[in-house]
Amino acid sequence: MKKLLMASAAAALMAGAAHAEDVKLGILFGFTGPLESLSPDMAAGAEFAIKEINDAGGVLDGQMVSAVRGDTGCIDSSLAVASAERLITSDKVNGIVGGMCSGETGAVLQNAAIPNGVVMISPSATSPALSTVEDNGLFFRTSPSDARQGQVMADILNDRGISSVAVTYTNNDYGKGLADAFEESFTKDGGTVTMNAAHEDGKADYSAEVGALASAGGDVLVVVGYIDQGGAGMISGALDSGAFDTFMYPDGMVSETLETNFGSLTEGSFGQLPSASGDGPDLYNELGKAAGFDPTGTFSPESYDAAALILLAMQAAGSTDPNVYKDKVMDVANAPGEKILPGELGKALQILKDGGEVDYVGASAVELIGNGESAGTYREIEMKGGKMETIGYR
Repeated sequence: MKKLLMASAAAALMAGAAHAEDVKLGILFGFTGPLESLSPDMAAGAEFAIKEINDAGGVLDGQMVSAVRGDTGCIDSSLAVASAERLITSDKVNGIVGGMCSGETGAVLQNAAIPNGVVMISPSATSPALSTVEDNGLFFRTSPSDARQGQVMADILNDRGISSVAVTYTNNDYGKGLADAFEESFTKDGGTVTMNAAHEDGKADYSAEVGALASAGGDVLVVVGYIDQGGAGMISGALDSGAFDTFMYPDGMVSETLETNFGSLTEGSFGQLPSASGDGPDLYNELGKAAGFDPTGTFSPESYDAAALILLAMQAAGSTDPNVYKDKVMDVANAPGEKILPGELGKALQILKDGGEVDYVGASAVELIGNGESAGTYREIEMKGGKMETIGYR
């Protein structure tokens, strides 16, 4: 009898373990590379949404969800594709939150997600080129395209009365895409870009690049780069040489690392990152802090929303098959339906189970437009007293 009970307990445990992994989500971020400092809070956001779904009883008929992480290196397309293929073919994920950076996201989409019919929702890949990819309805993003960020940057500079800038950008899809979008918007509004030049990540010395930019002139140096890589090198080089003392920071530069390393050295510098204001972000901030991670981290809210959208789309479709639930992502993200904020994923599951509709607002005021990308709002920041302060939203 004792052996029978032990065998029954073991069988129950194994059944519970199998049940606990009925649905898998890949978390495909740059846990190494030039934005590795952003990845922990992004992953924590996505995994917090998964926990919230599980605490509410899981998706569909009580299927629990587990996260499987994969590393992209952010700018390493070969690593990103290999990690995605492992997630898809070995780990059997039902969807992917990611990629993180634009170039590797495009590579994963073309070489792993589309061929295998897997949904990807990126919280942070912002290249305008991703808007026109033939993705078979499998790709979405909860951060806005850099076509919009370029215009926001031009508006910020115009409002500050700054008419002449130099631009340095990391030499990849993200950097060039945003730098070009910004230059188009800024010059159309009457501004002057004295130089728009690439820099390579991983260099020990950026004095040549800084020297060329200094010769071109400009009131502000716009640094379209990565805070854990060449972007930081360009700021350091500019400060050391006295070439520039005021900088504009797009999203790839905005993090605690920027404040820690350059906050007191770049007083009055400014920038922006995708973010929203209102009840959704406020609730997410409270929940994230209670859970032990920084919910204000760049792209953490968008990561929470990406995971939530995948799981709610599964519930709406009644299926964990990406080729079925992909058609429900836009539905759960937009009106009509009851508005859903962070902490209300269980409520959303029940509404969908009962045949109702939801309008997922989430942590970043989600509204998906066009080919499944965010309309987006931006948080404007400025270095004041060595701290990165929020001064408004656009």
